[in-house]
Amino acid sequence: MLELRHLTKSYANGRRVLNDVSYSLAAGEFVAVMGDSGVGKSTLLNLIAGLDAPDAGAIMVDGVDIAALDDNAATRLRRARMGFVFQAFHVLPHLNLQQNVALPLLLNGADLSRAGSMLEAVGLGGRGADFPHQLSGGELQRVAIARALVHRPALVLADEPTGNLDPDTAQQILRVLRDELRSTGASAIMVTHSHAAAATADRVLILSQTGLHAA
Repeated sequence: MLELRHLTKSYANGRRVLNDVSYSLAAGEFVAVMGDSGVGKSTLLNLIAGLDAPDAGAIMVDGVDIAALDDNAATRLRRARMGFVFQAFHVLPHLNLQQNVALPLLLNGADLSRAGSMLEAVGLGGRGADFPHQLSGGELQRVAIARALVHRPALVLADEPTGNLDPDTAQQILRVLRDELRSTGASAIMVTHSHAAAATADRVLILSQTGLHAA
């Protein structure tokens, strides 16, 4: 489903954060990526999503090298095949919750009715008409997770998806994530500092200066 081939990436100041990273993610596999702060975990997700370009290497999504696509083609692939949970939420302030969650469905020309059921799944049923400024940070994170899953993507990329949630809500959200992955056969990569969150994955990987390795 996803294959990383010898990825290398340096910051603008010349500091290398990813060095010869390779990994093959099978269809339906859910992995957690852990590692020290600043080692490049979020950068890795941005590269896989085509939001940034590697200095060297290839990122194969269903046999297509996303790093070799132009911006429009990468956007189309990302829109149709991926769901992304950002640390900073990126919930649109001028749209209500229902509209925010429905956005991937709208962009893909799909039935919008699933947005309501996804809000229910993350514990925000009945809040669809509310706007982001009315929500706490944890609630915004739940909206972001619902939006990432609503169009049943083949690949889910989650950057600290439980980082703003209390332990009980975090467990609820992780159950929603696992249930969605199982029902759709999707693959997922979750970056997390939480050992409890990582324990819900099929496999835990450690990202370090020497690459991506099994924990």
